[in-house]
Amino acid sequence: MTLQETLEIHVKSAINALFQSELESVEFQATRKEFAGDITVVVFPMLRVVKGNPAVIGEQVGQYLLDHVELVKGFNVVKGFLNIEISDSYYHNFFQTIKDKSNYGFVEKKEDKAVMVEYSSPNTNKPLHLGHVRNVLLGYSVAEILKASGKTVYKTQIINDRGIHICKSMLAYQKFGQGEVPSETLKGDKLVGNYYVKFDQEYKAQISELVENGQTEEEAKKNAPLLLEAQEMLINWEAGDEDVVALWKKMNQWVYDGFDVTYKNIGVDFDSYYYESNTYLLGKEFVAEGLKTGVFFKKEDGSVWCDLTEDGLDEKIVLRSDGTAVYMTQDIGTAIQRIKDFPDVGGMVYTVGNEQDYHFKVLFLILKKLGFDWAKNLFHLSYGMVDLPSGKMKSREGTVVDADDLIKEMADTAEEISKELGKLEDYDYTEKKALYKTIGLGALKYYILKVDPKKRILFDPKESIDFQGNTGPFIQYTYARIQSILRKADANSKPVDYTELPLHEKEKQLIKQLELFPEVIQNAAEQHSPALIANYTYDLVKAFNSFYQNVSILGADSEQEKQFRVELSRIVSQTIKNAFQVLGIQVPERM
Repeated sequence: MTLQETLEIHVKSAINALFQSELESVEFQATRKEFAGDITVVVFPMLRVVKGNPAVIGEQVGQYLLDHVELVKGFNVVKGFLNIEISDSYYHNFFQTIKDKSNYGFVEKKEDKAVMVEYSSPNTNKPLHLGHVRNVLLGYSVAEILKASGKTVYKTQIINDRGIHICKSMLAYQKFGQGEVPSETLKGDKLVGNYYVKFDQEYKAQISELVENGQTEEEAKKNAPLLLEAQEMLINWEAGDEDVVALWKKMNQWVYDGFDVTYKNIGVDFDSYYYESNTYLLGKEFVAEGLKTGVFFKKEDGSVWCDLTEDGLDEKIVLRSDGTAVYMTQDIGTAIQRIKDFPDVGGMVYTVGNEQDYHFKVLFLILKKLGFDWAKNLFHLSYGMVDLPSGKMKSREGTVVDADDLIKEMADTAEEISKELGKLEDYDYTEKKALYKTIGLGALKYYILKVDPKKRILFDPKESIDFQGNTGPFIQYTYARIQSILRKADANSKPVDYTELPLHEKEKQLIKQLELFPEVIQNAAEQHSPALIANYTYDLVKAFNSFYQNVSILGADSEQEKQFRVELSRIVSQTIKNAFQVLGIQVPERM
């Protein structure tokens, strides 16, 4: 039970004993720095059930707590705010309960119903880029946070391996590829991506030519021979044409092999994979079912729709007039297939950019209309785009920041800054390279995850690797500093009892910050927000650095003080490690 929960019980008892009234809840806030106290009770909301002067009520409640509650050692009232001072013994007792917990903050007991978290979900016509990186980091971290909060979690992705965009890469390769294959210098996903760009270049050239010959731009876009060929290729693929399917399989495998390298580099994993080429068929089955039950209706041209106008949305197509599936069809099939495969799943989180907000409103509503009970537990983890100082990225124009290049650039930047600071003189080459990657990736992940998912990000690699301020490397450096203290501490000294020690204000602040961690994990899980963990960790590190600058750890006046401060430093470093673990960030033992 937290301090706040404990005090809430006692404040309610005080109100009951003093005024024979029942309080539904107690409002707390942090005590302002200029007043004595560790936690503040806001008296004003109590006036709903207790009549009188808030300052007088505060005095009476404060005196009751001082007389009846052991952990309260003093109080003062400022207008309608009751500032309560908590005894050192409370903080010592709390510290004793957490100091040996390597998994402090995490809930071990798993709930009955599992959660499936979808992220990455790339197209097989291009490599992963900076936009995918935010998606992957967010999804992976939310999965880890949900796991830490006590849920069973399955990580998955849906691979967009079919559709007109895939056919564009295939057609361009067929026409211009000249048998090119992936190599050590050209990963398969990049090779295929090059042909997606090539298609766009040739398509635009054809549009220009048609416009010169008298067509409108709109007509030219529809009539360009390359697009018509790509559309024909898609129809042939759905019909199972042997040559088209063989090319599709070959090029997709090149892309999967390339993706695997990127995922390994960035440090994320998956428990299952789904492919749209499989799930769209199941989607079609349920569209046929929904037609019978009246969830869907057919228009004169044969296309199938869902009317959502009564729900404040519009009509949504689920099958084209030629019988081919749209994204919605696939997503219906994918959701249903996942529950079939994982019967213990009671909800799903979809990590997809905010340009798809409407799509997911429609998907969740259709699944509810089809009668699936679990549809009420679907959540769209919507996030803002990532911009660069140079502007927006466009895949088909080839103006994207490639994920592999970005990871390498981050490690190179970490190397450059570390050399300037001269921090790694005694490391050998291999150690340095591994550390540069840890720092670079830590900087990238933290910079992206510390921002609320809904907000757009302007990503600046240089700024993210600053060793000062709210950055990954600053937190990693503090962790490494604590490891250095722990290595210097005398491990052979005999344990002493430090539970009666009077606490320094900085020690107390640090323990207060530690006490918040389990609640932060739960809030981050509830809100699907790694930013809460990232910013909590920064606050913890700031509290530690303030403690480090104000009290001597290894040079403490007594063995009791020294051991307590070493133990306190150790649990702080463990909490940093646990917090960074759910963000997918490694912490180096030395820096």
